[in-house]
Amino acid sequence: MSFVFCINIVLGNVSLRYIPVSFMQTIKSFTPATTVVLQWLVWRKYFDWRIWASLVPIVGGILLTSVTELSFNMFGFCAALFGCLATSTKTILAESLLHSYKFDSINTVYYMAPFATMILSIPALLLEGSGIMDWLSTHPSPWSAFIIIFSSGVLAFCLNFSIFYVIHSTTAVTFNVAGNLKVAVAVLVSWLIFRNPISGMNAVGCAITLIGCTFYGYIRHLLSQQPPPGTPRTPRTPRNLMELLPLVNDKLDDKV
Repeated sequence: MSFVFCINIVLGNVSLRYIPVSFMQTIKSFTPATTVVLQWLVWRKYFDWRIWASLVPIVGGILLTSVTELSFNMFGFCAALFGCLATSTKTILAESLLHSYKFDSINTVYYMAPFATMILSIPALLLEGSGIMDWLSTHPSPWSAFIIIFSSGVLAFCLNFSIFYVIHSTTAVTFNVAGNLKVAVAVLVSWLIFRNPISGMNAVGCAITLIGCTFYGYIRHLLSQQPPPGTPRTPRTPRNLMELLPLVNDKLDDKV
């Protein structure tokens, strides 16, 4: 899971070099669909047909957004799309650890972080070591950058802790759908700060994706209210006093 986590981070950073934040986050909304498909194909997990139906507007909205994206780049699009597969795999593995092996959220971060650090340290030294040394030589007081990096690490810890806590409390698919609500915020912030161009159809695609996320949450709520198969039904509470009275024609001869 640490290796998949690192691949997810790398693909996300690579995609941001070629496509804007709003488009990358919209592609990330495809993650619930890839999570359902992976769990169905690889882990043989059954999903209600209404779950599949709720994914249609999510996928449709992403396709509409991709077709009408003004800053479309194929390499960045593919990197973000493969990042969705990595995110789905990571959340499925996290769900297995948290539910089947009885891990909790803090232990999952505790065991995953050292492996992720070891995996990333060697490529970081080989690919970025010389650049870091050049940057340090030209910046005599890098404390502000160190504070930003340290704050980013603290935020990353809080993010991963909250991710595993939500997966432990719900499921991998529910977490990915809930995460799609950040698409609207990402699109708005991307337009306000970076002034990325957004077309009308692009905004419609984002809106359809968010509607699909809301519909999925409603379906999950309905399914959670249904008792598991084989559960004995609880007797219904009588509506009025007449339902408490015995029928007149009841035979009492066999009673002792």
